[in-house]
Amino acid sequence: MRLAAFDGRGAGLVEVLVAVGIMAIVLTILLSALSIGGLGVRVIHERVTAENIARSQLEYVKETDFIAGTDHYTPTTISHPGYSATISATTIYTGMQLITVTVYHNDERVFTIENYKVDR
Repeated sequence: MRLAAFDGRGAGLVEVLVAVGIMAIVLTILLSALSIGGLGVRVIHERVTAENIARSQLEYVKETDFIAGTDHYTPTTISHPGYSATISATTIYTGMQLITVTVYHNDERVFTIENYKVDR
């Protein structure tokens, strides 16, 4: 008696289902990775923009005249929609202030930076 040999006429139903299952798992992993990567890029873009705005506001405050006894400075115009900033000043010593710039995106705090301003 001879055993029937595989004649290559096609794949059986089980093989096709296994291949489709493997493809579904691979596509799910790929789409999850793309989604997480896109979210990461968006968060990094938001933080980098907020940091640039904060540093710009801080430099603006350092270039303005020293105002003794003030507890805030007015921020310059921010050209990025959805972003806003607050600038507070705390007197440390006579002639020295701690400047804190906080940047918000859609009313959510994103970045804060502090530095000193000295009356010279």
